[in-house]
Amino acid sequence: MLESKSENTGVGADQSGRPKGGTAERLDRSHRQREIQRRMLRMLPTILRLDAARREFLRRIRGKSHVIDYFHQVDDAYSHLALEAIVPLLERYDIEIHFHLTSQTDRAHAPEPELLTDYARRDCASVAPHYGLDFPSHSTLPASERVAQVEAMLANLTSDPRFLEIALRAGRALWSSDTAELDRMAERVPLASEDETSSSLKAGNELRTKRRHYSGAMFWYAGEWYWGVDRLYHLENRLIRLGASKSSGKEIRFGRPVLDAGNFQNEGRLTLEIFPSLRSPYTAMIFERSMALAKSVDIPVTLRPVMPMVMRGVPAPTAKGLYIMMDTLREARYIGAPFGNMYDPIGEAVERGFAIWPYAREKGRGPEFIASFLRAAFVLGQPTGNEEGLAQVVEGAGLSYAEARAYLDQSAWRDELERNRKTMYEELGLWGVPSYRLREAGQPDLSVWGQDRLWLIAAEIRRRLAA
Repeated sequence: MLESKSENTGVGADQSGRPKGGTAERLDRSHRQREIQRRMLRMLPTILRLDAARREFLRRIRGKSHVIDYFHQVDDAYSHLALEAIVPLLERYDIEIHFHLTSQTDRAHAPEPELLTDYARRDCASVAPHYGLDFPSHSTLPASERVAQVEAMLANLTSDPRFLEIALRAGRALWSSDTAELDRMAERVPLASEDETSSSLKAGNELRTKRRHYSGAMFWYAGEWYWGVDRLYHLENRLIRLGASKSSGKEIRFGRPVLDAGNFQNEGRLTLEIFPSLRSPYTAMIFERSMALAKSVDIPVTLRPVMPMVMRGVPAPTAKGLYIMMDTLREARYIGAPFGNMYDPIGEAVERGFAIWPYAREKGRGPEFIASFLRAAFVLGQPTGNEEGLAQVVEGAGLSYAEARAYLDQSAWRDELERNRKTMYEELGLWGVPSYRLREAGQPDLSVWGQDRLWLIAAEIRRRLAA
């Protein structure tokens, strides 16, 4: 995110939310380790840029086409939405797409598969119209036997020109619960055996792992990963720079929808809850924009911080961590948000920061305190766990560190963070940060997860306030 859906207390955590078997103390790293990590992260954009240039040089001298690998997971709604986007991509760019069938990853990389599957179908239904794509608005979770049926249809077709057409038809039927159509297709499309299907899935999974990823709906082009429809604008911009567009224009098909809440005033109708963390790269790059968005239309914000996942006992595989940092760097660069000089606050720094959170809120400076902490940790590359660093964070929020120090020995914040986590799980059906909940009396809540859904919050604000 490896929290347990049934217990809603977090794997490796006790009822208070304190980690066990993966305590903050064990997660603490030395100054030297954090400094090495900080310097490596600052070098990452240069390394990626040089690698991309090297790959393009080799492609040109070898006379190769622009080849994109796409990893399709049948029971993943994001994968189906990505399939819908491939036809426009092929029309617009001089590219080849190689298809690979994959299965759901392990819980180390996707700790809440049931929640993810359920949320993904709701999320795809919400975002599809904004991208000019279709996804059933009232889809249900596909039955496992139907997923296996579609996998058997596709297993022997990954190198067949018909793969896209058949996968799209089968996916539309699967997510629309059109079992009659699936059965008609099964009569016309030769089904692979269980062994053949297993072999195809294994090959796709192994290639994805070799290239250091773990999710479905992934596009891989020349050393770089792009997740689903949401990251296609990065891929499109790269293809345009390389001259792969079939037209002379530079307009992309799947640009990120604009962050626009409209020229309205809230007048007490809407409220917004934000679930941040003090060690979340995605939160760091979008937190201040989130607050500014709410302020622009006078929407009151309730901040509901939660403990970082790794401090709740959730594994943090290397491949996942590397992808998140790379992705956050390019997302932040695209929107012009400062990010990348990170001094990891994991462990005691986060705990000390959260201990002061109640004080900051009481003084009416909660948002400023969280922003100051995230800025120090992810933009300025400053230690936040020692006295000097934490004092700078507190004073940077317009608060007194002399007053704040009295809160460092208190522990009530732990219970608050655990209540927030349970709310996020049980009421929003979410488990990661940043998450948002937009509320209006007498109307259904809009709950979304991710910095790349702030535009959707803005669009919903605009729709509701215009009504």
